[in-house]
This record gives sequence, structure tokens and C-alpha cells, in this order.
Amino acid sequence: MDGVIKAGFIRGNQRFFCKICSQHFILENAFKSDLKKNGQSTITDVANALGVSISTVSRALNDKSDINPDTKKAILQAAMELDYRPNLLAQSLHKGKTNTIGVIIPDVEHPFFAKVLAGIQQVANSSCFRIIVCHSNESKSAEILNTETLIDCRVDGLIISHSKETTSFEHIKKIIDKGIPVVQFDRIITELNTHNVMHQDYKGSFDLVEHLILQGCERIAIMSGPQEMYICKQRLEGYKAAFQKYGREINEEYIVHSNIAKKDCLDVFDYFMSLEYPPDGIFTILNRNGVEMMKIAKERGIRIPQEIAFAGFGDDILAEYFEPSLTVFNHFPPAIGQEVMKVLIRLIENKTHFPAYNHFIEGELVVRQSSQKGGYIK
Repeated sequence: MDGVIKAGFIRGNQRFFCKICSQHFILENAFKSDLKKNGQSTITDVANALGVSISTVSRALNDKSDINPDTKKAILQAAMELDYRPNLLAQSLHKGKTNTIGVIIPDVEHPFFAKVLAGIQQVANSSCFRIIVCHSNESKSAEILNTETLIDCRVDGLIISHSKETTSFEHIKKIIDKGIPVVQFDRIITELNTHNVMHQDYKGSFDLVEHLILQGCERIAIMSGPQEMYICKQRLEGYKAAFQKYGREINEEYIVHSNIAKKDCLDVFDYFMSLEYPPDGIFTILNRNGVEMMKIAKERGIRIPQEIAFAGFGDDILAEYFEPSLTVFNHFPPAIGQEVMKVLIRLIENKTHFPAYNHFIEGELVVRQSSQKGGYIK
């Protein structure tokens, strides 16, 4: 309309002024005809719809006191009608903090990592932080790409469990050098000076193998993982320590390193059965390898635990409900996720970072049918 200009608000409605007749008037909800219908609305769209400045809209949206109440009411109404959402990245860049944490895991389908993520998310939900989850799919190159992506997203911190291929750590050192706090969990690299949230790899393996010994097993084999992986080293040491405690000789024939994949179980089991004296107890450093081996044994008519007793590290619903149920060391993945998130938040919020150290989550031995041969249960 020629000669008509916007002239503030009355009771949340746009007021207009006619320069021809020198009169003010109101058209209720007049701004709605200007509302943006498609795409994501911006603060500029809100300002244009009402004929006010961007700074005025910003003050209203940030609940500042130096703004007319009627104007503020109209701006908030317009923002709602436009389905306006603030640009979190722009706000974060202005504040120098994104309140976003990157999480890199090697196997998103594995129940352990799914439960850890649940613990991380639980703490995130009760804090002001959001998480971005990346999946390396057991690939070092994908892990490196994940770290670069998260840096570009300006995360405030990084939580990571490394892929099976990761044996060098320059990509993590680059993040640390940028002043971004890093917390490792489960699969860690000890050369890095970071906080690490860990389960009781050594103790858990010791407890499981000791249990098999006390059940009367004479030849206990272990299906371990990649020799370079820290958790594999620790679980193998726990296995050996139990032998040493009871004066047992360690026979290298019963120690197999694998890629801890499902397809490896058949080859490892066939190897154990090909020995002159096959094992009467098998310990797998991943519980799912134990379940898979029990499945193979049952198909071959091998009685469990009478002929072979089984035990595995870690617990999940499959280990509990497979028949027979698997004896495990439960390392409580949700608690690991909760702790790793709490540690990282403390690092982000604490301007003088406290010294790095290992945070251990206590686990427990859970004895089930797969190992109960009638011996002493500890």
C-alpha cells in the first residue's frame, strides 16, 4: 500500500501509519502473509516479516530487557509461526564453544559399543552437550577421516575406541595438539597422554580362567585377538596369570591370535580340535566368539560343559539366553559410557586440566551353565 509504513506494535499486533491521512491503524496478524513457507527460516526472515531490525529480533529471542514487551511478544509469535530455529553453529562460533562432543566407535552393530553409546547419551541428555557419533567400521583410514570431520565440526572434545587396524596415532596427536581434550575407552593407545576409561581386562580374564581351573579343566585354550591391541595383551596376561597361580604350565599350542571376527571361530575351533589333546576348556576374549564356538560344538555333538567348558569376556543378551548360557565377566558397558562422558565434560569445563590417568570400571564374574562341571565355584 503506497503511503503506508509499519509503525511498531500494539498488544502484539503490527501497527501501521498512513502518511496520506496521518492515521495509525492495526491489521491483526498482518505479518503472516509475509511468512516464509519453504526452507529453513532465519533471523533475517523474522526481522523482514515484522519490519524490525535483526538486532531487535536478537534481543527478543535472547530475552533481553531493553525491548518493548509488545514488540517482543510479536517477535516471539513470528518466530513460532516461521518455525525459526537458531543457528547453533553460528552461536557456537560466537561463543567459542559448540557444546558438541565427537564419538568414534569401531563397530556400531556390536552390543558392547551400542551399550556404551547408551551410557554416553544418558549423561549427554542430563547436560548441555550434544554428541556426534562416527563409525570407523574397523578401518584406520575411516577413523582418520572421522577425526578430520569432527575437527571441522569444531567439537569441544573427542571420545574414541580405536579400530583393529589402528597401530599409529598421529591423527589423535593432531587433535590433542589443537587443545581438544580426548578420552579413550576400551581399545586404547597407551602411548598417548590421555584419560582412558577401561574395564578390568586383566582381572576379568584371570577370574574366568581361574573359574575353569577350579571346575576341573586341565587343558584351557584361549581365542585371543590381534597381538598389538592393548586389551588383547591384557586379557592374555590375565589368562597366563591364572595358570601361574595354580602352577600350570602354559602351552603355546592352546593360544591362538585371531581377528576376533565371527568367521574366525570355525577355523580356531577346528584347530583346537585337531590337537593331539584337544582342550577341555575354551576362553574367548569376546563373549560372542564363545557363543559361536558353542554353536559349532553343539552341531558336532560335543557335550557342554562335560567335554568342553566355555567362558567369554563381556556379557549381553545372547550370552545369557543361548543354550547353554555362557559364563562371562560382565564389564558393564553402560557404566563405561557414563564415565567416559563425565570425564570428558570435566576436562572441557576445567580450565586447568587435571593429570591424565586410567579410570577403571569394576566388573563381575557371572557363572552360567557353559562352565559348571561340578567343581568349586568362586
